[in-house]
Amino acid sequence: MAKLKLGPIADDKPVKVMVELPAALHRDLAAYAEILGRDAGQRPADPPRLIVAMLERFIATDRGFARSKRSEGG
Repeated sequence: MAKLKLGPIADDKPVKVMVELPAALHRDLAAYAEILGRDAGQRPADPPRLIVAMLERFIATDRGFARSKRSEGG
């Protein structure tokens, strides 16, 4: 089992987002989704769904952002 930073993707109501990605990044997202699904014993998630989880994880672990957010009262 690979040690990935993301856990299984929750089956939430989808939100449509339009974003243009470089082809290499899309291939990496698809590969990540495949590995994540395999490790969780699930079908691979749709690669764009990983973007939300990755952004949430990034923001949640960004200490500078957390400090700024606290100091601004947000």
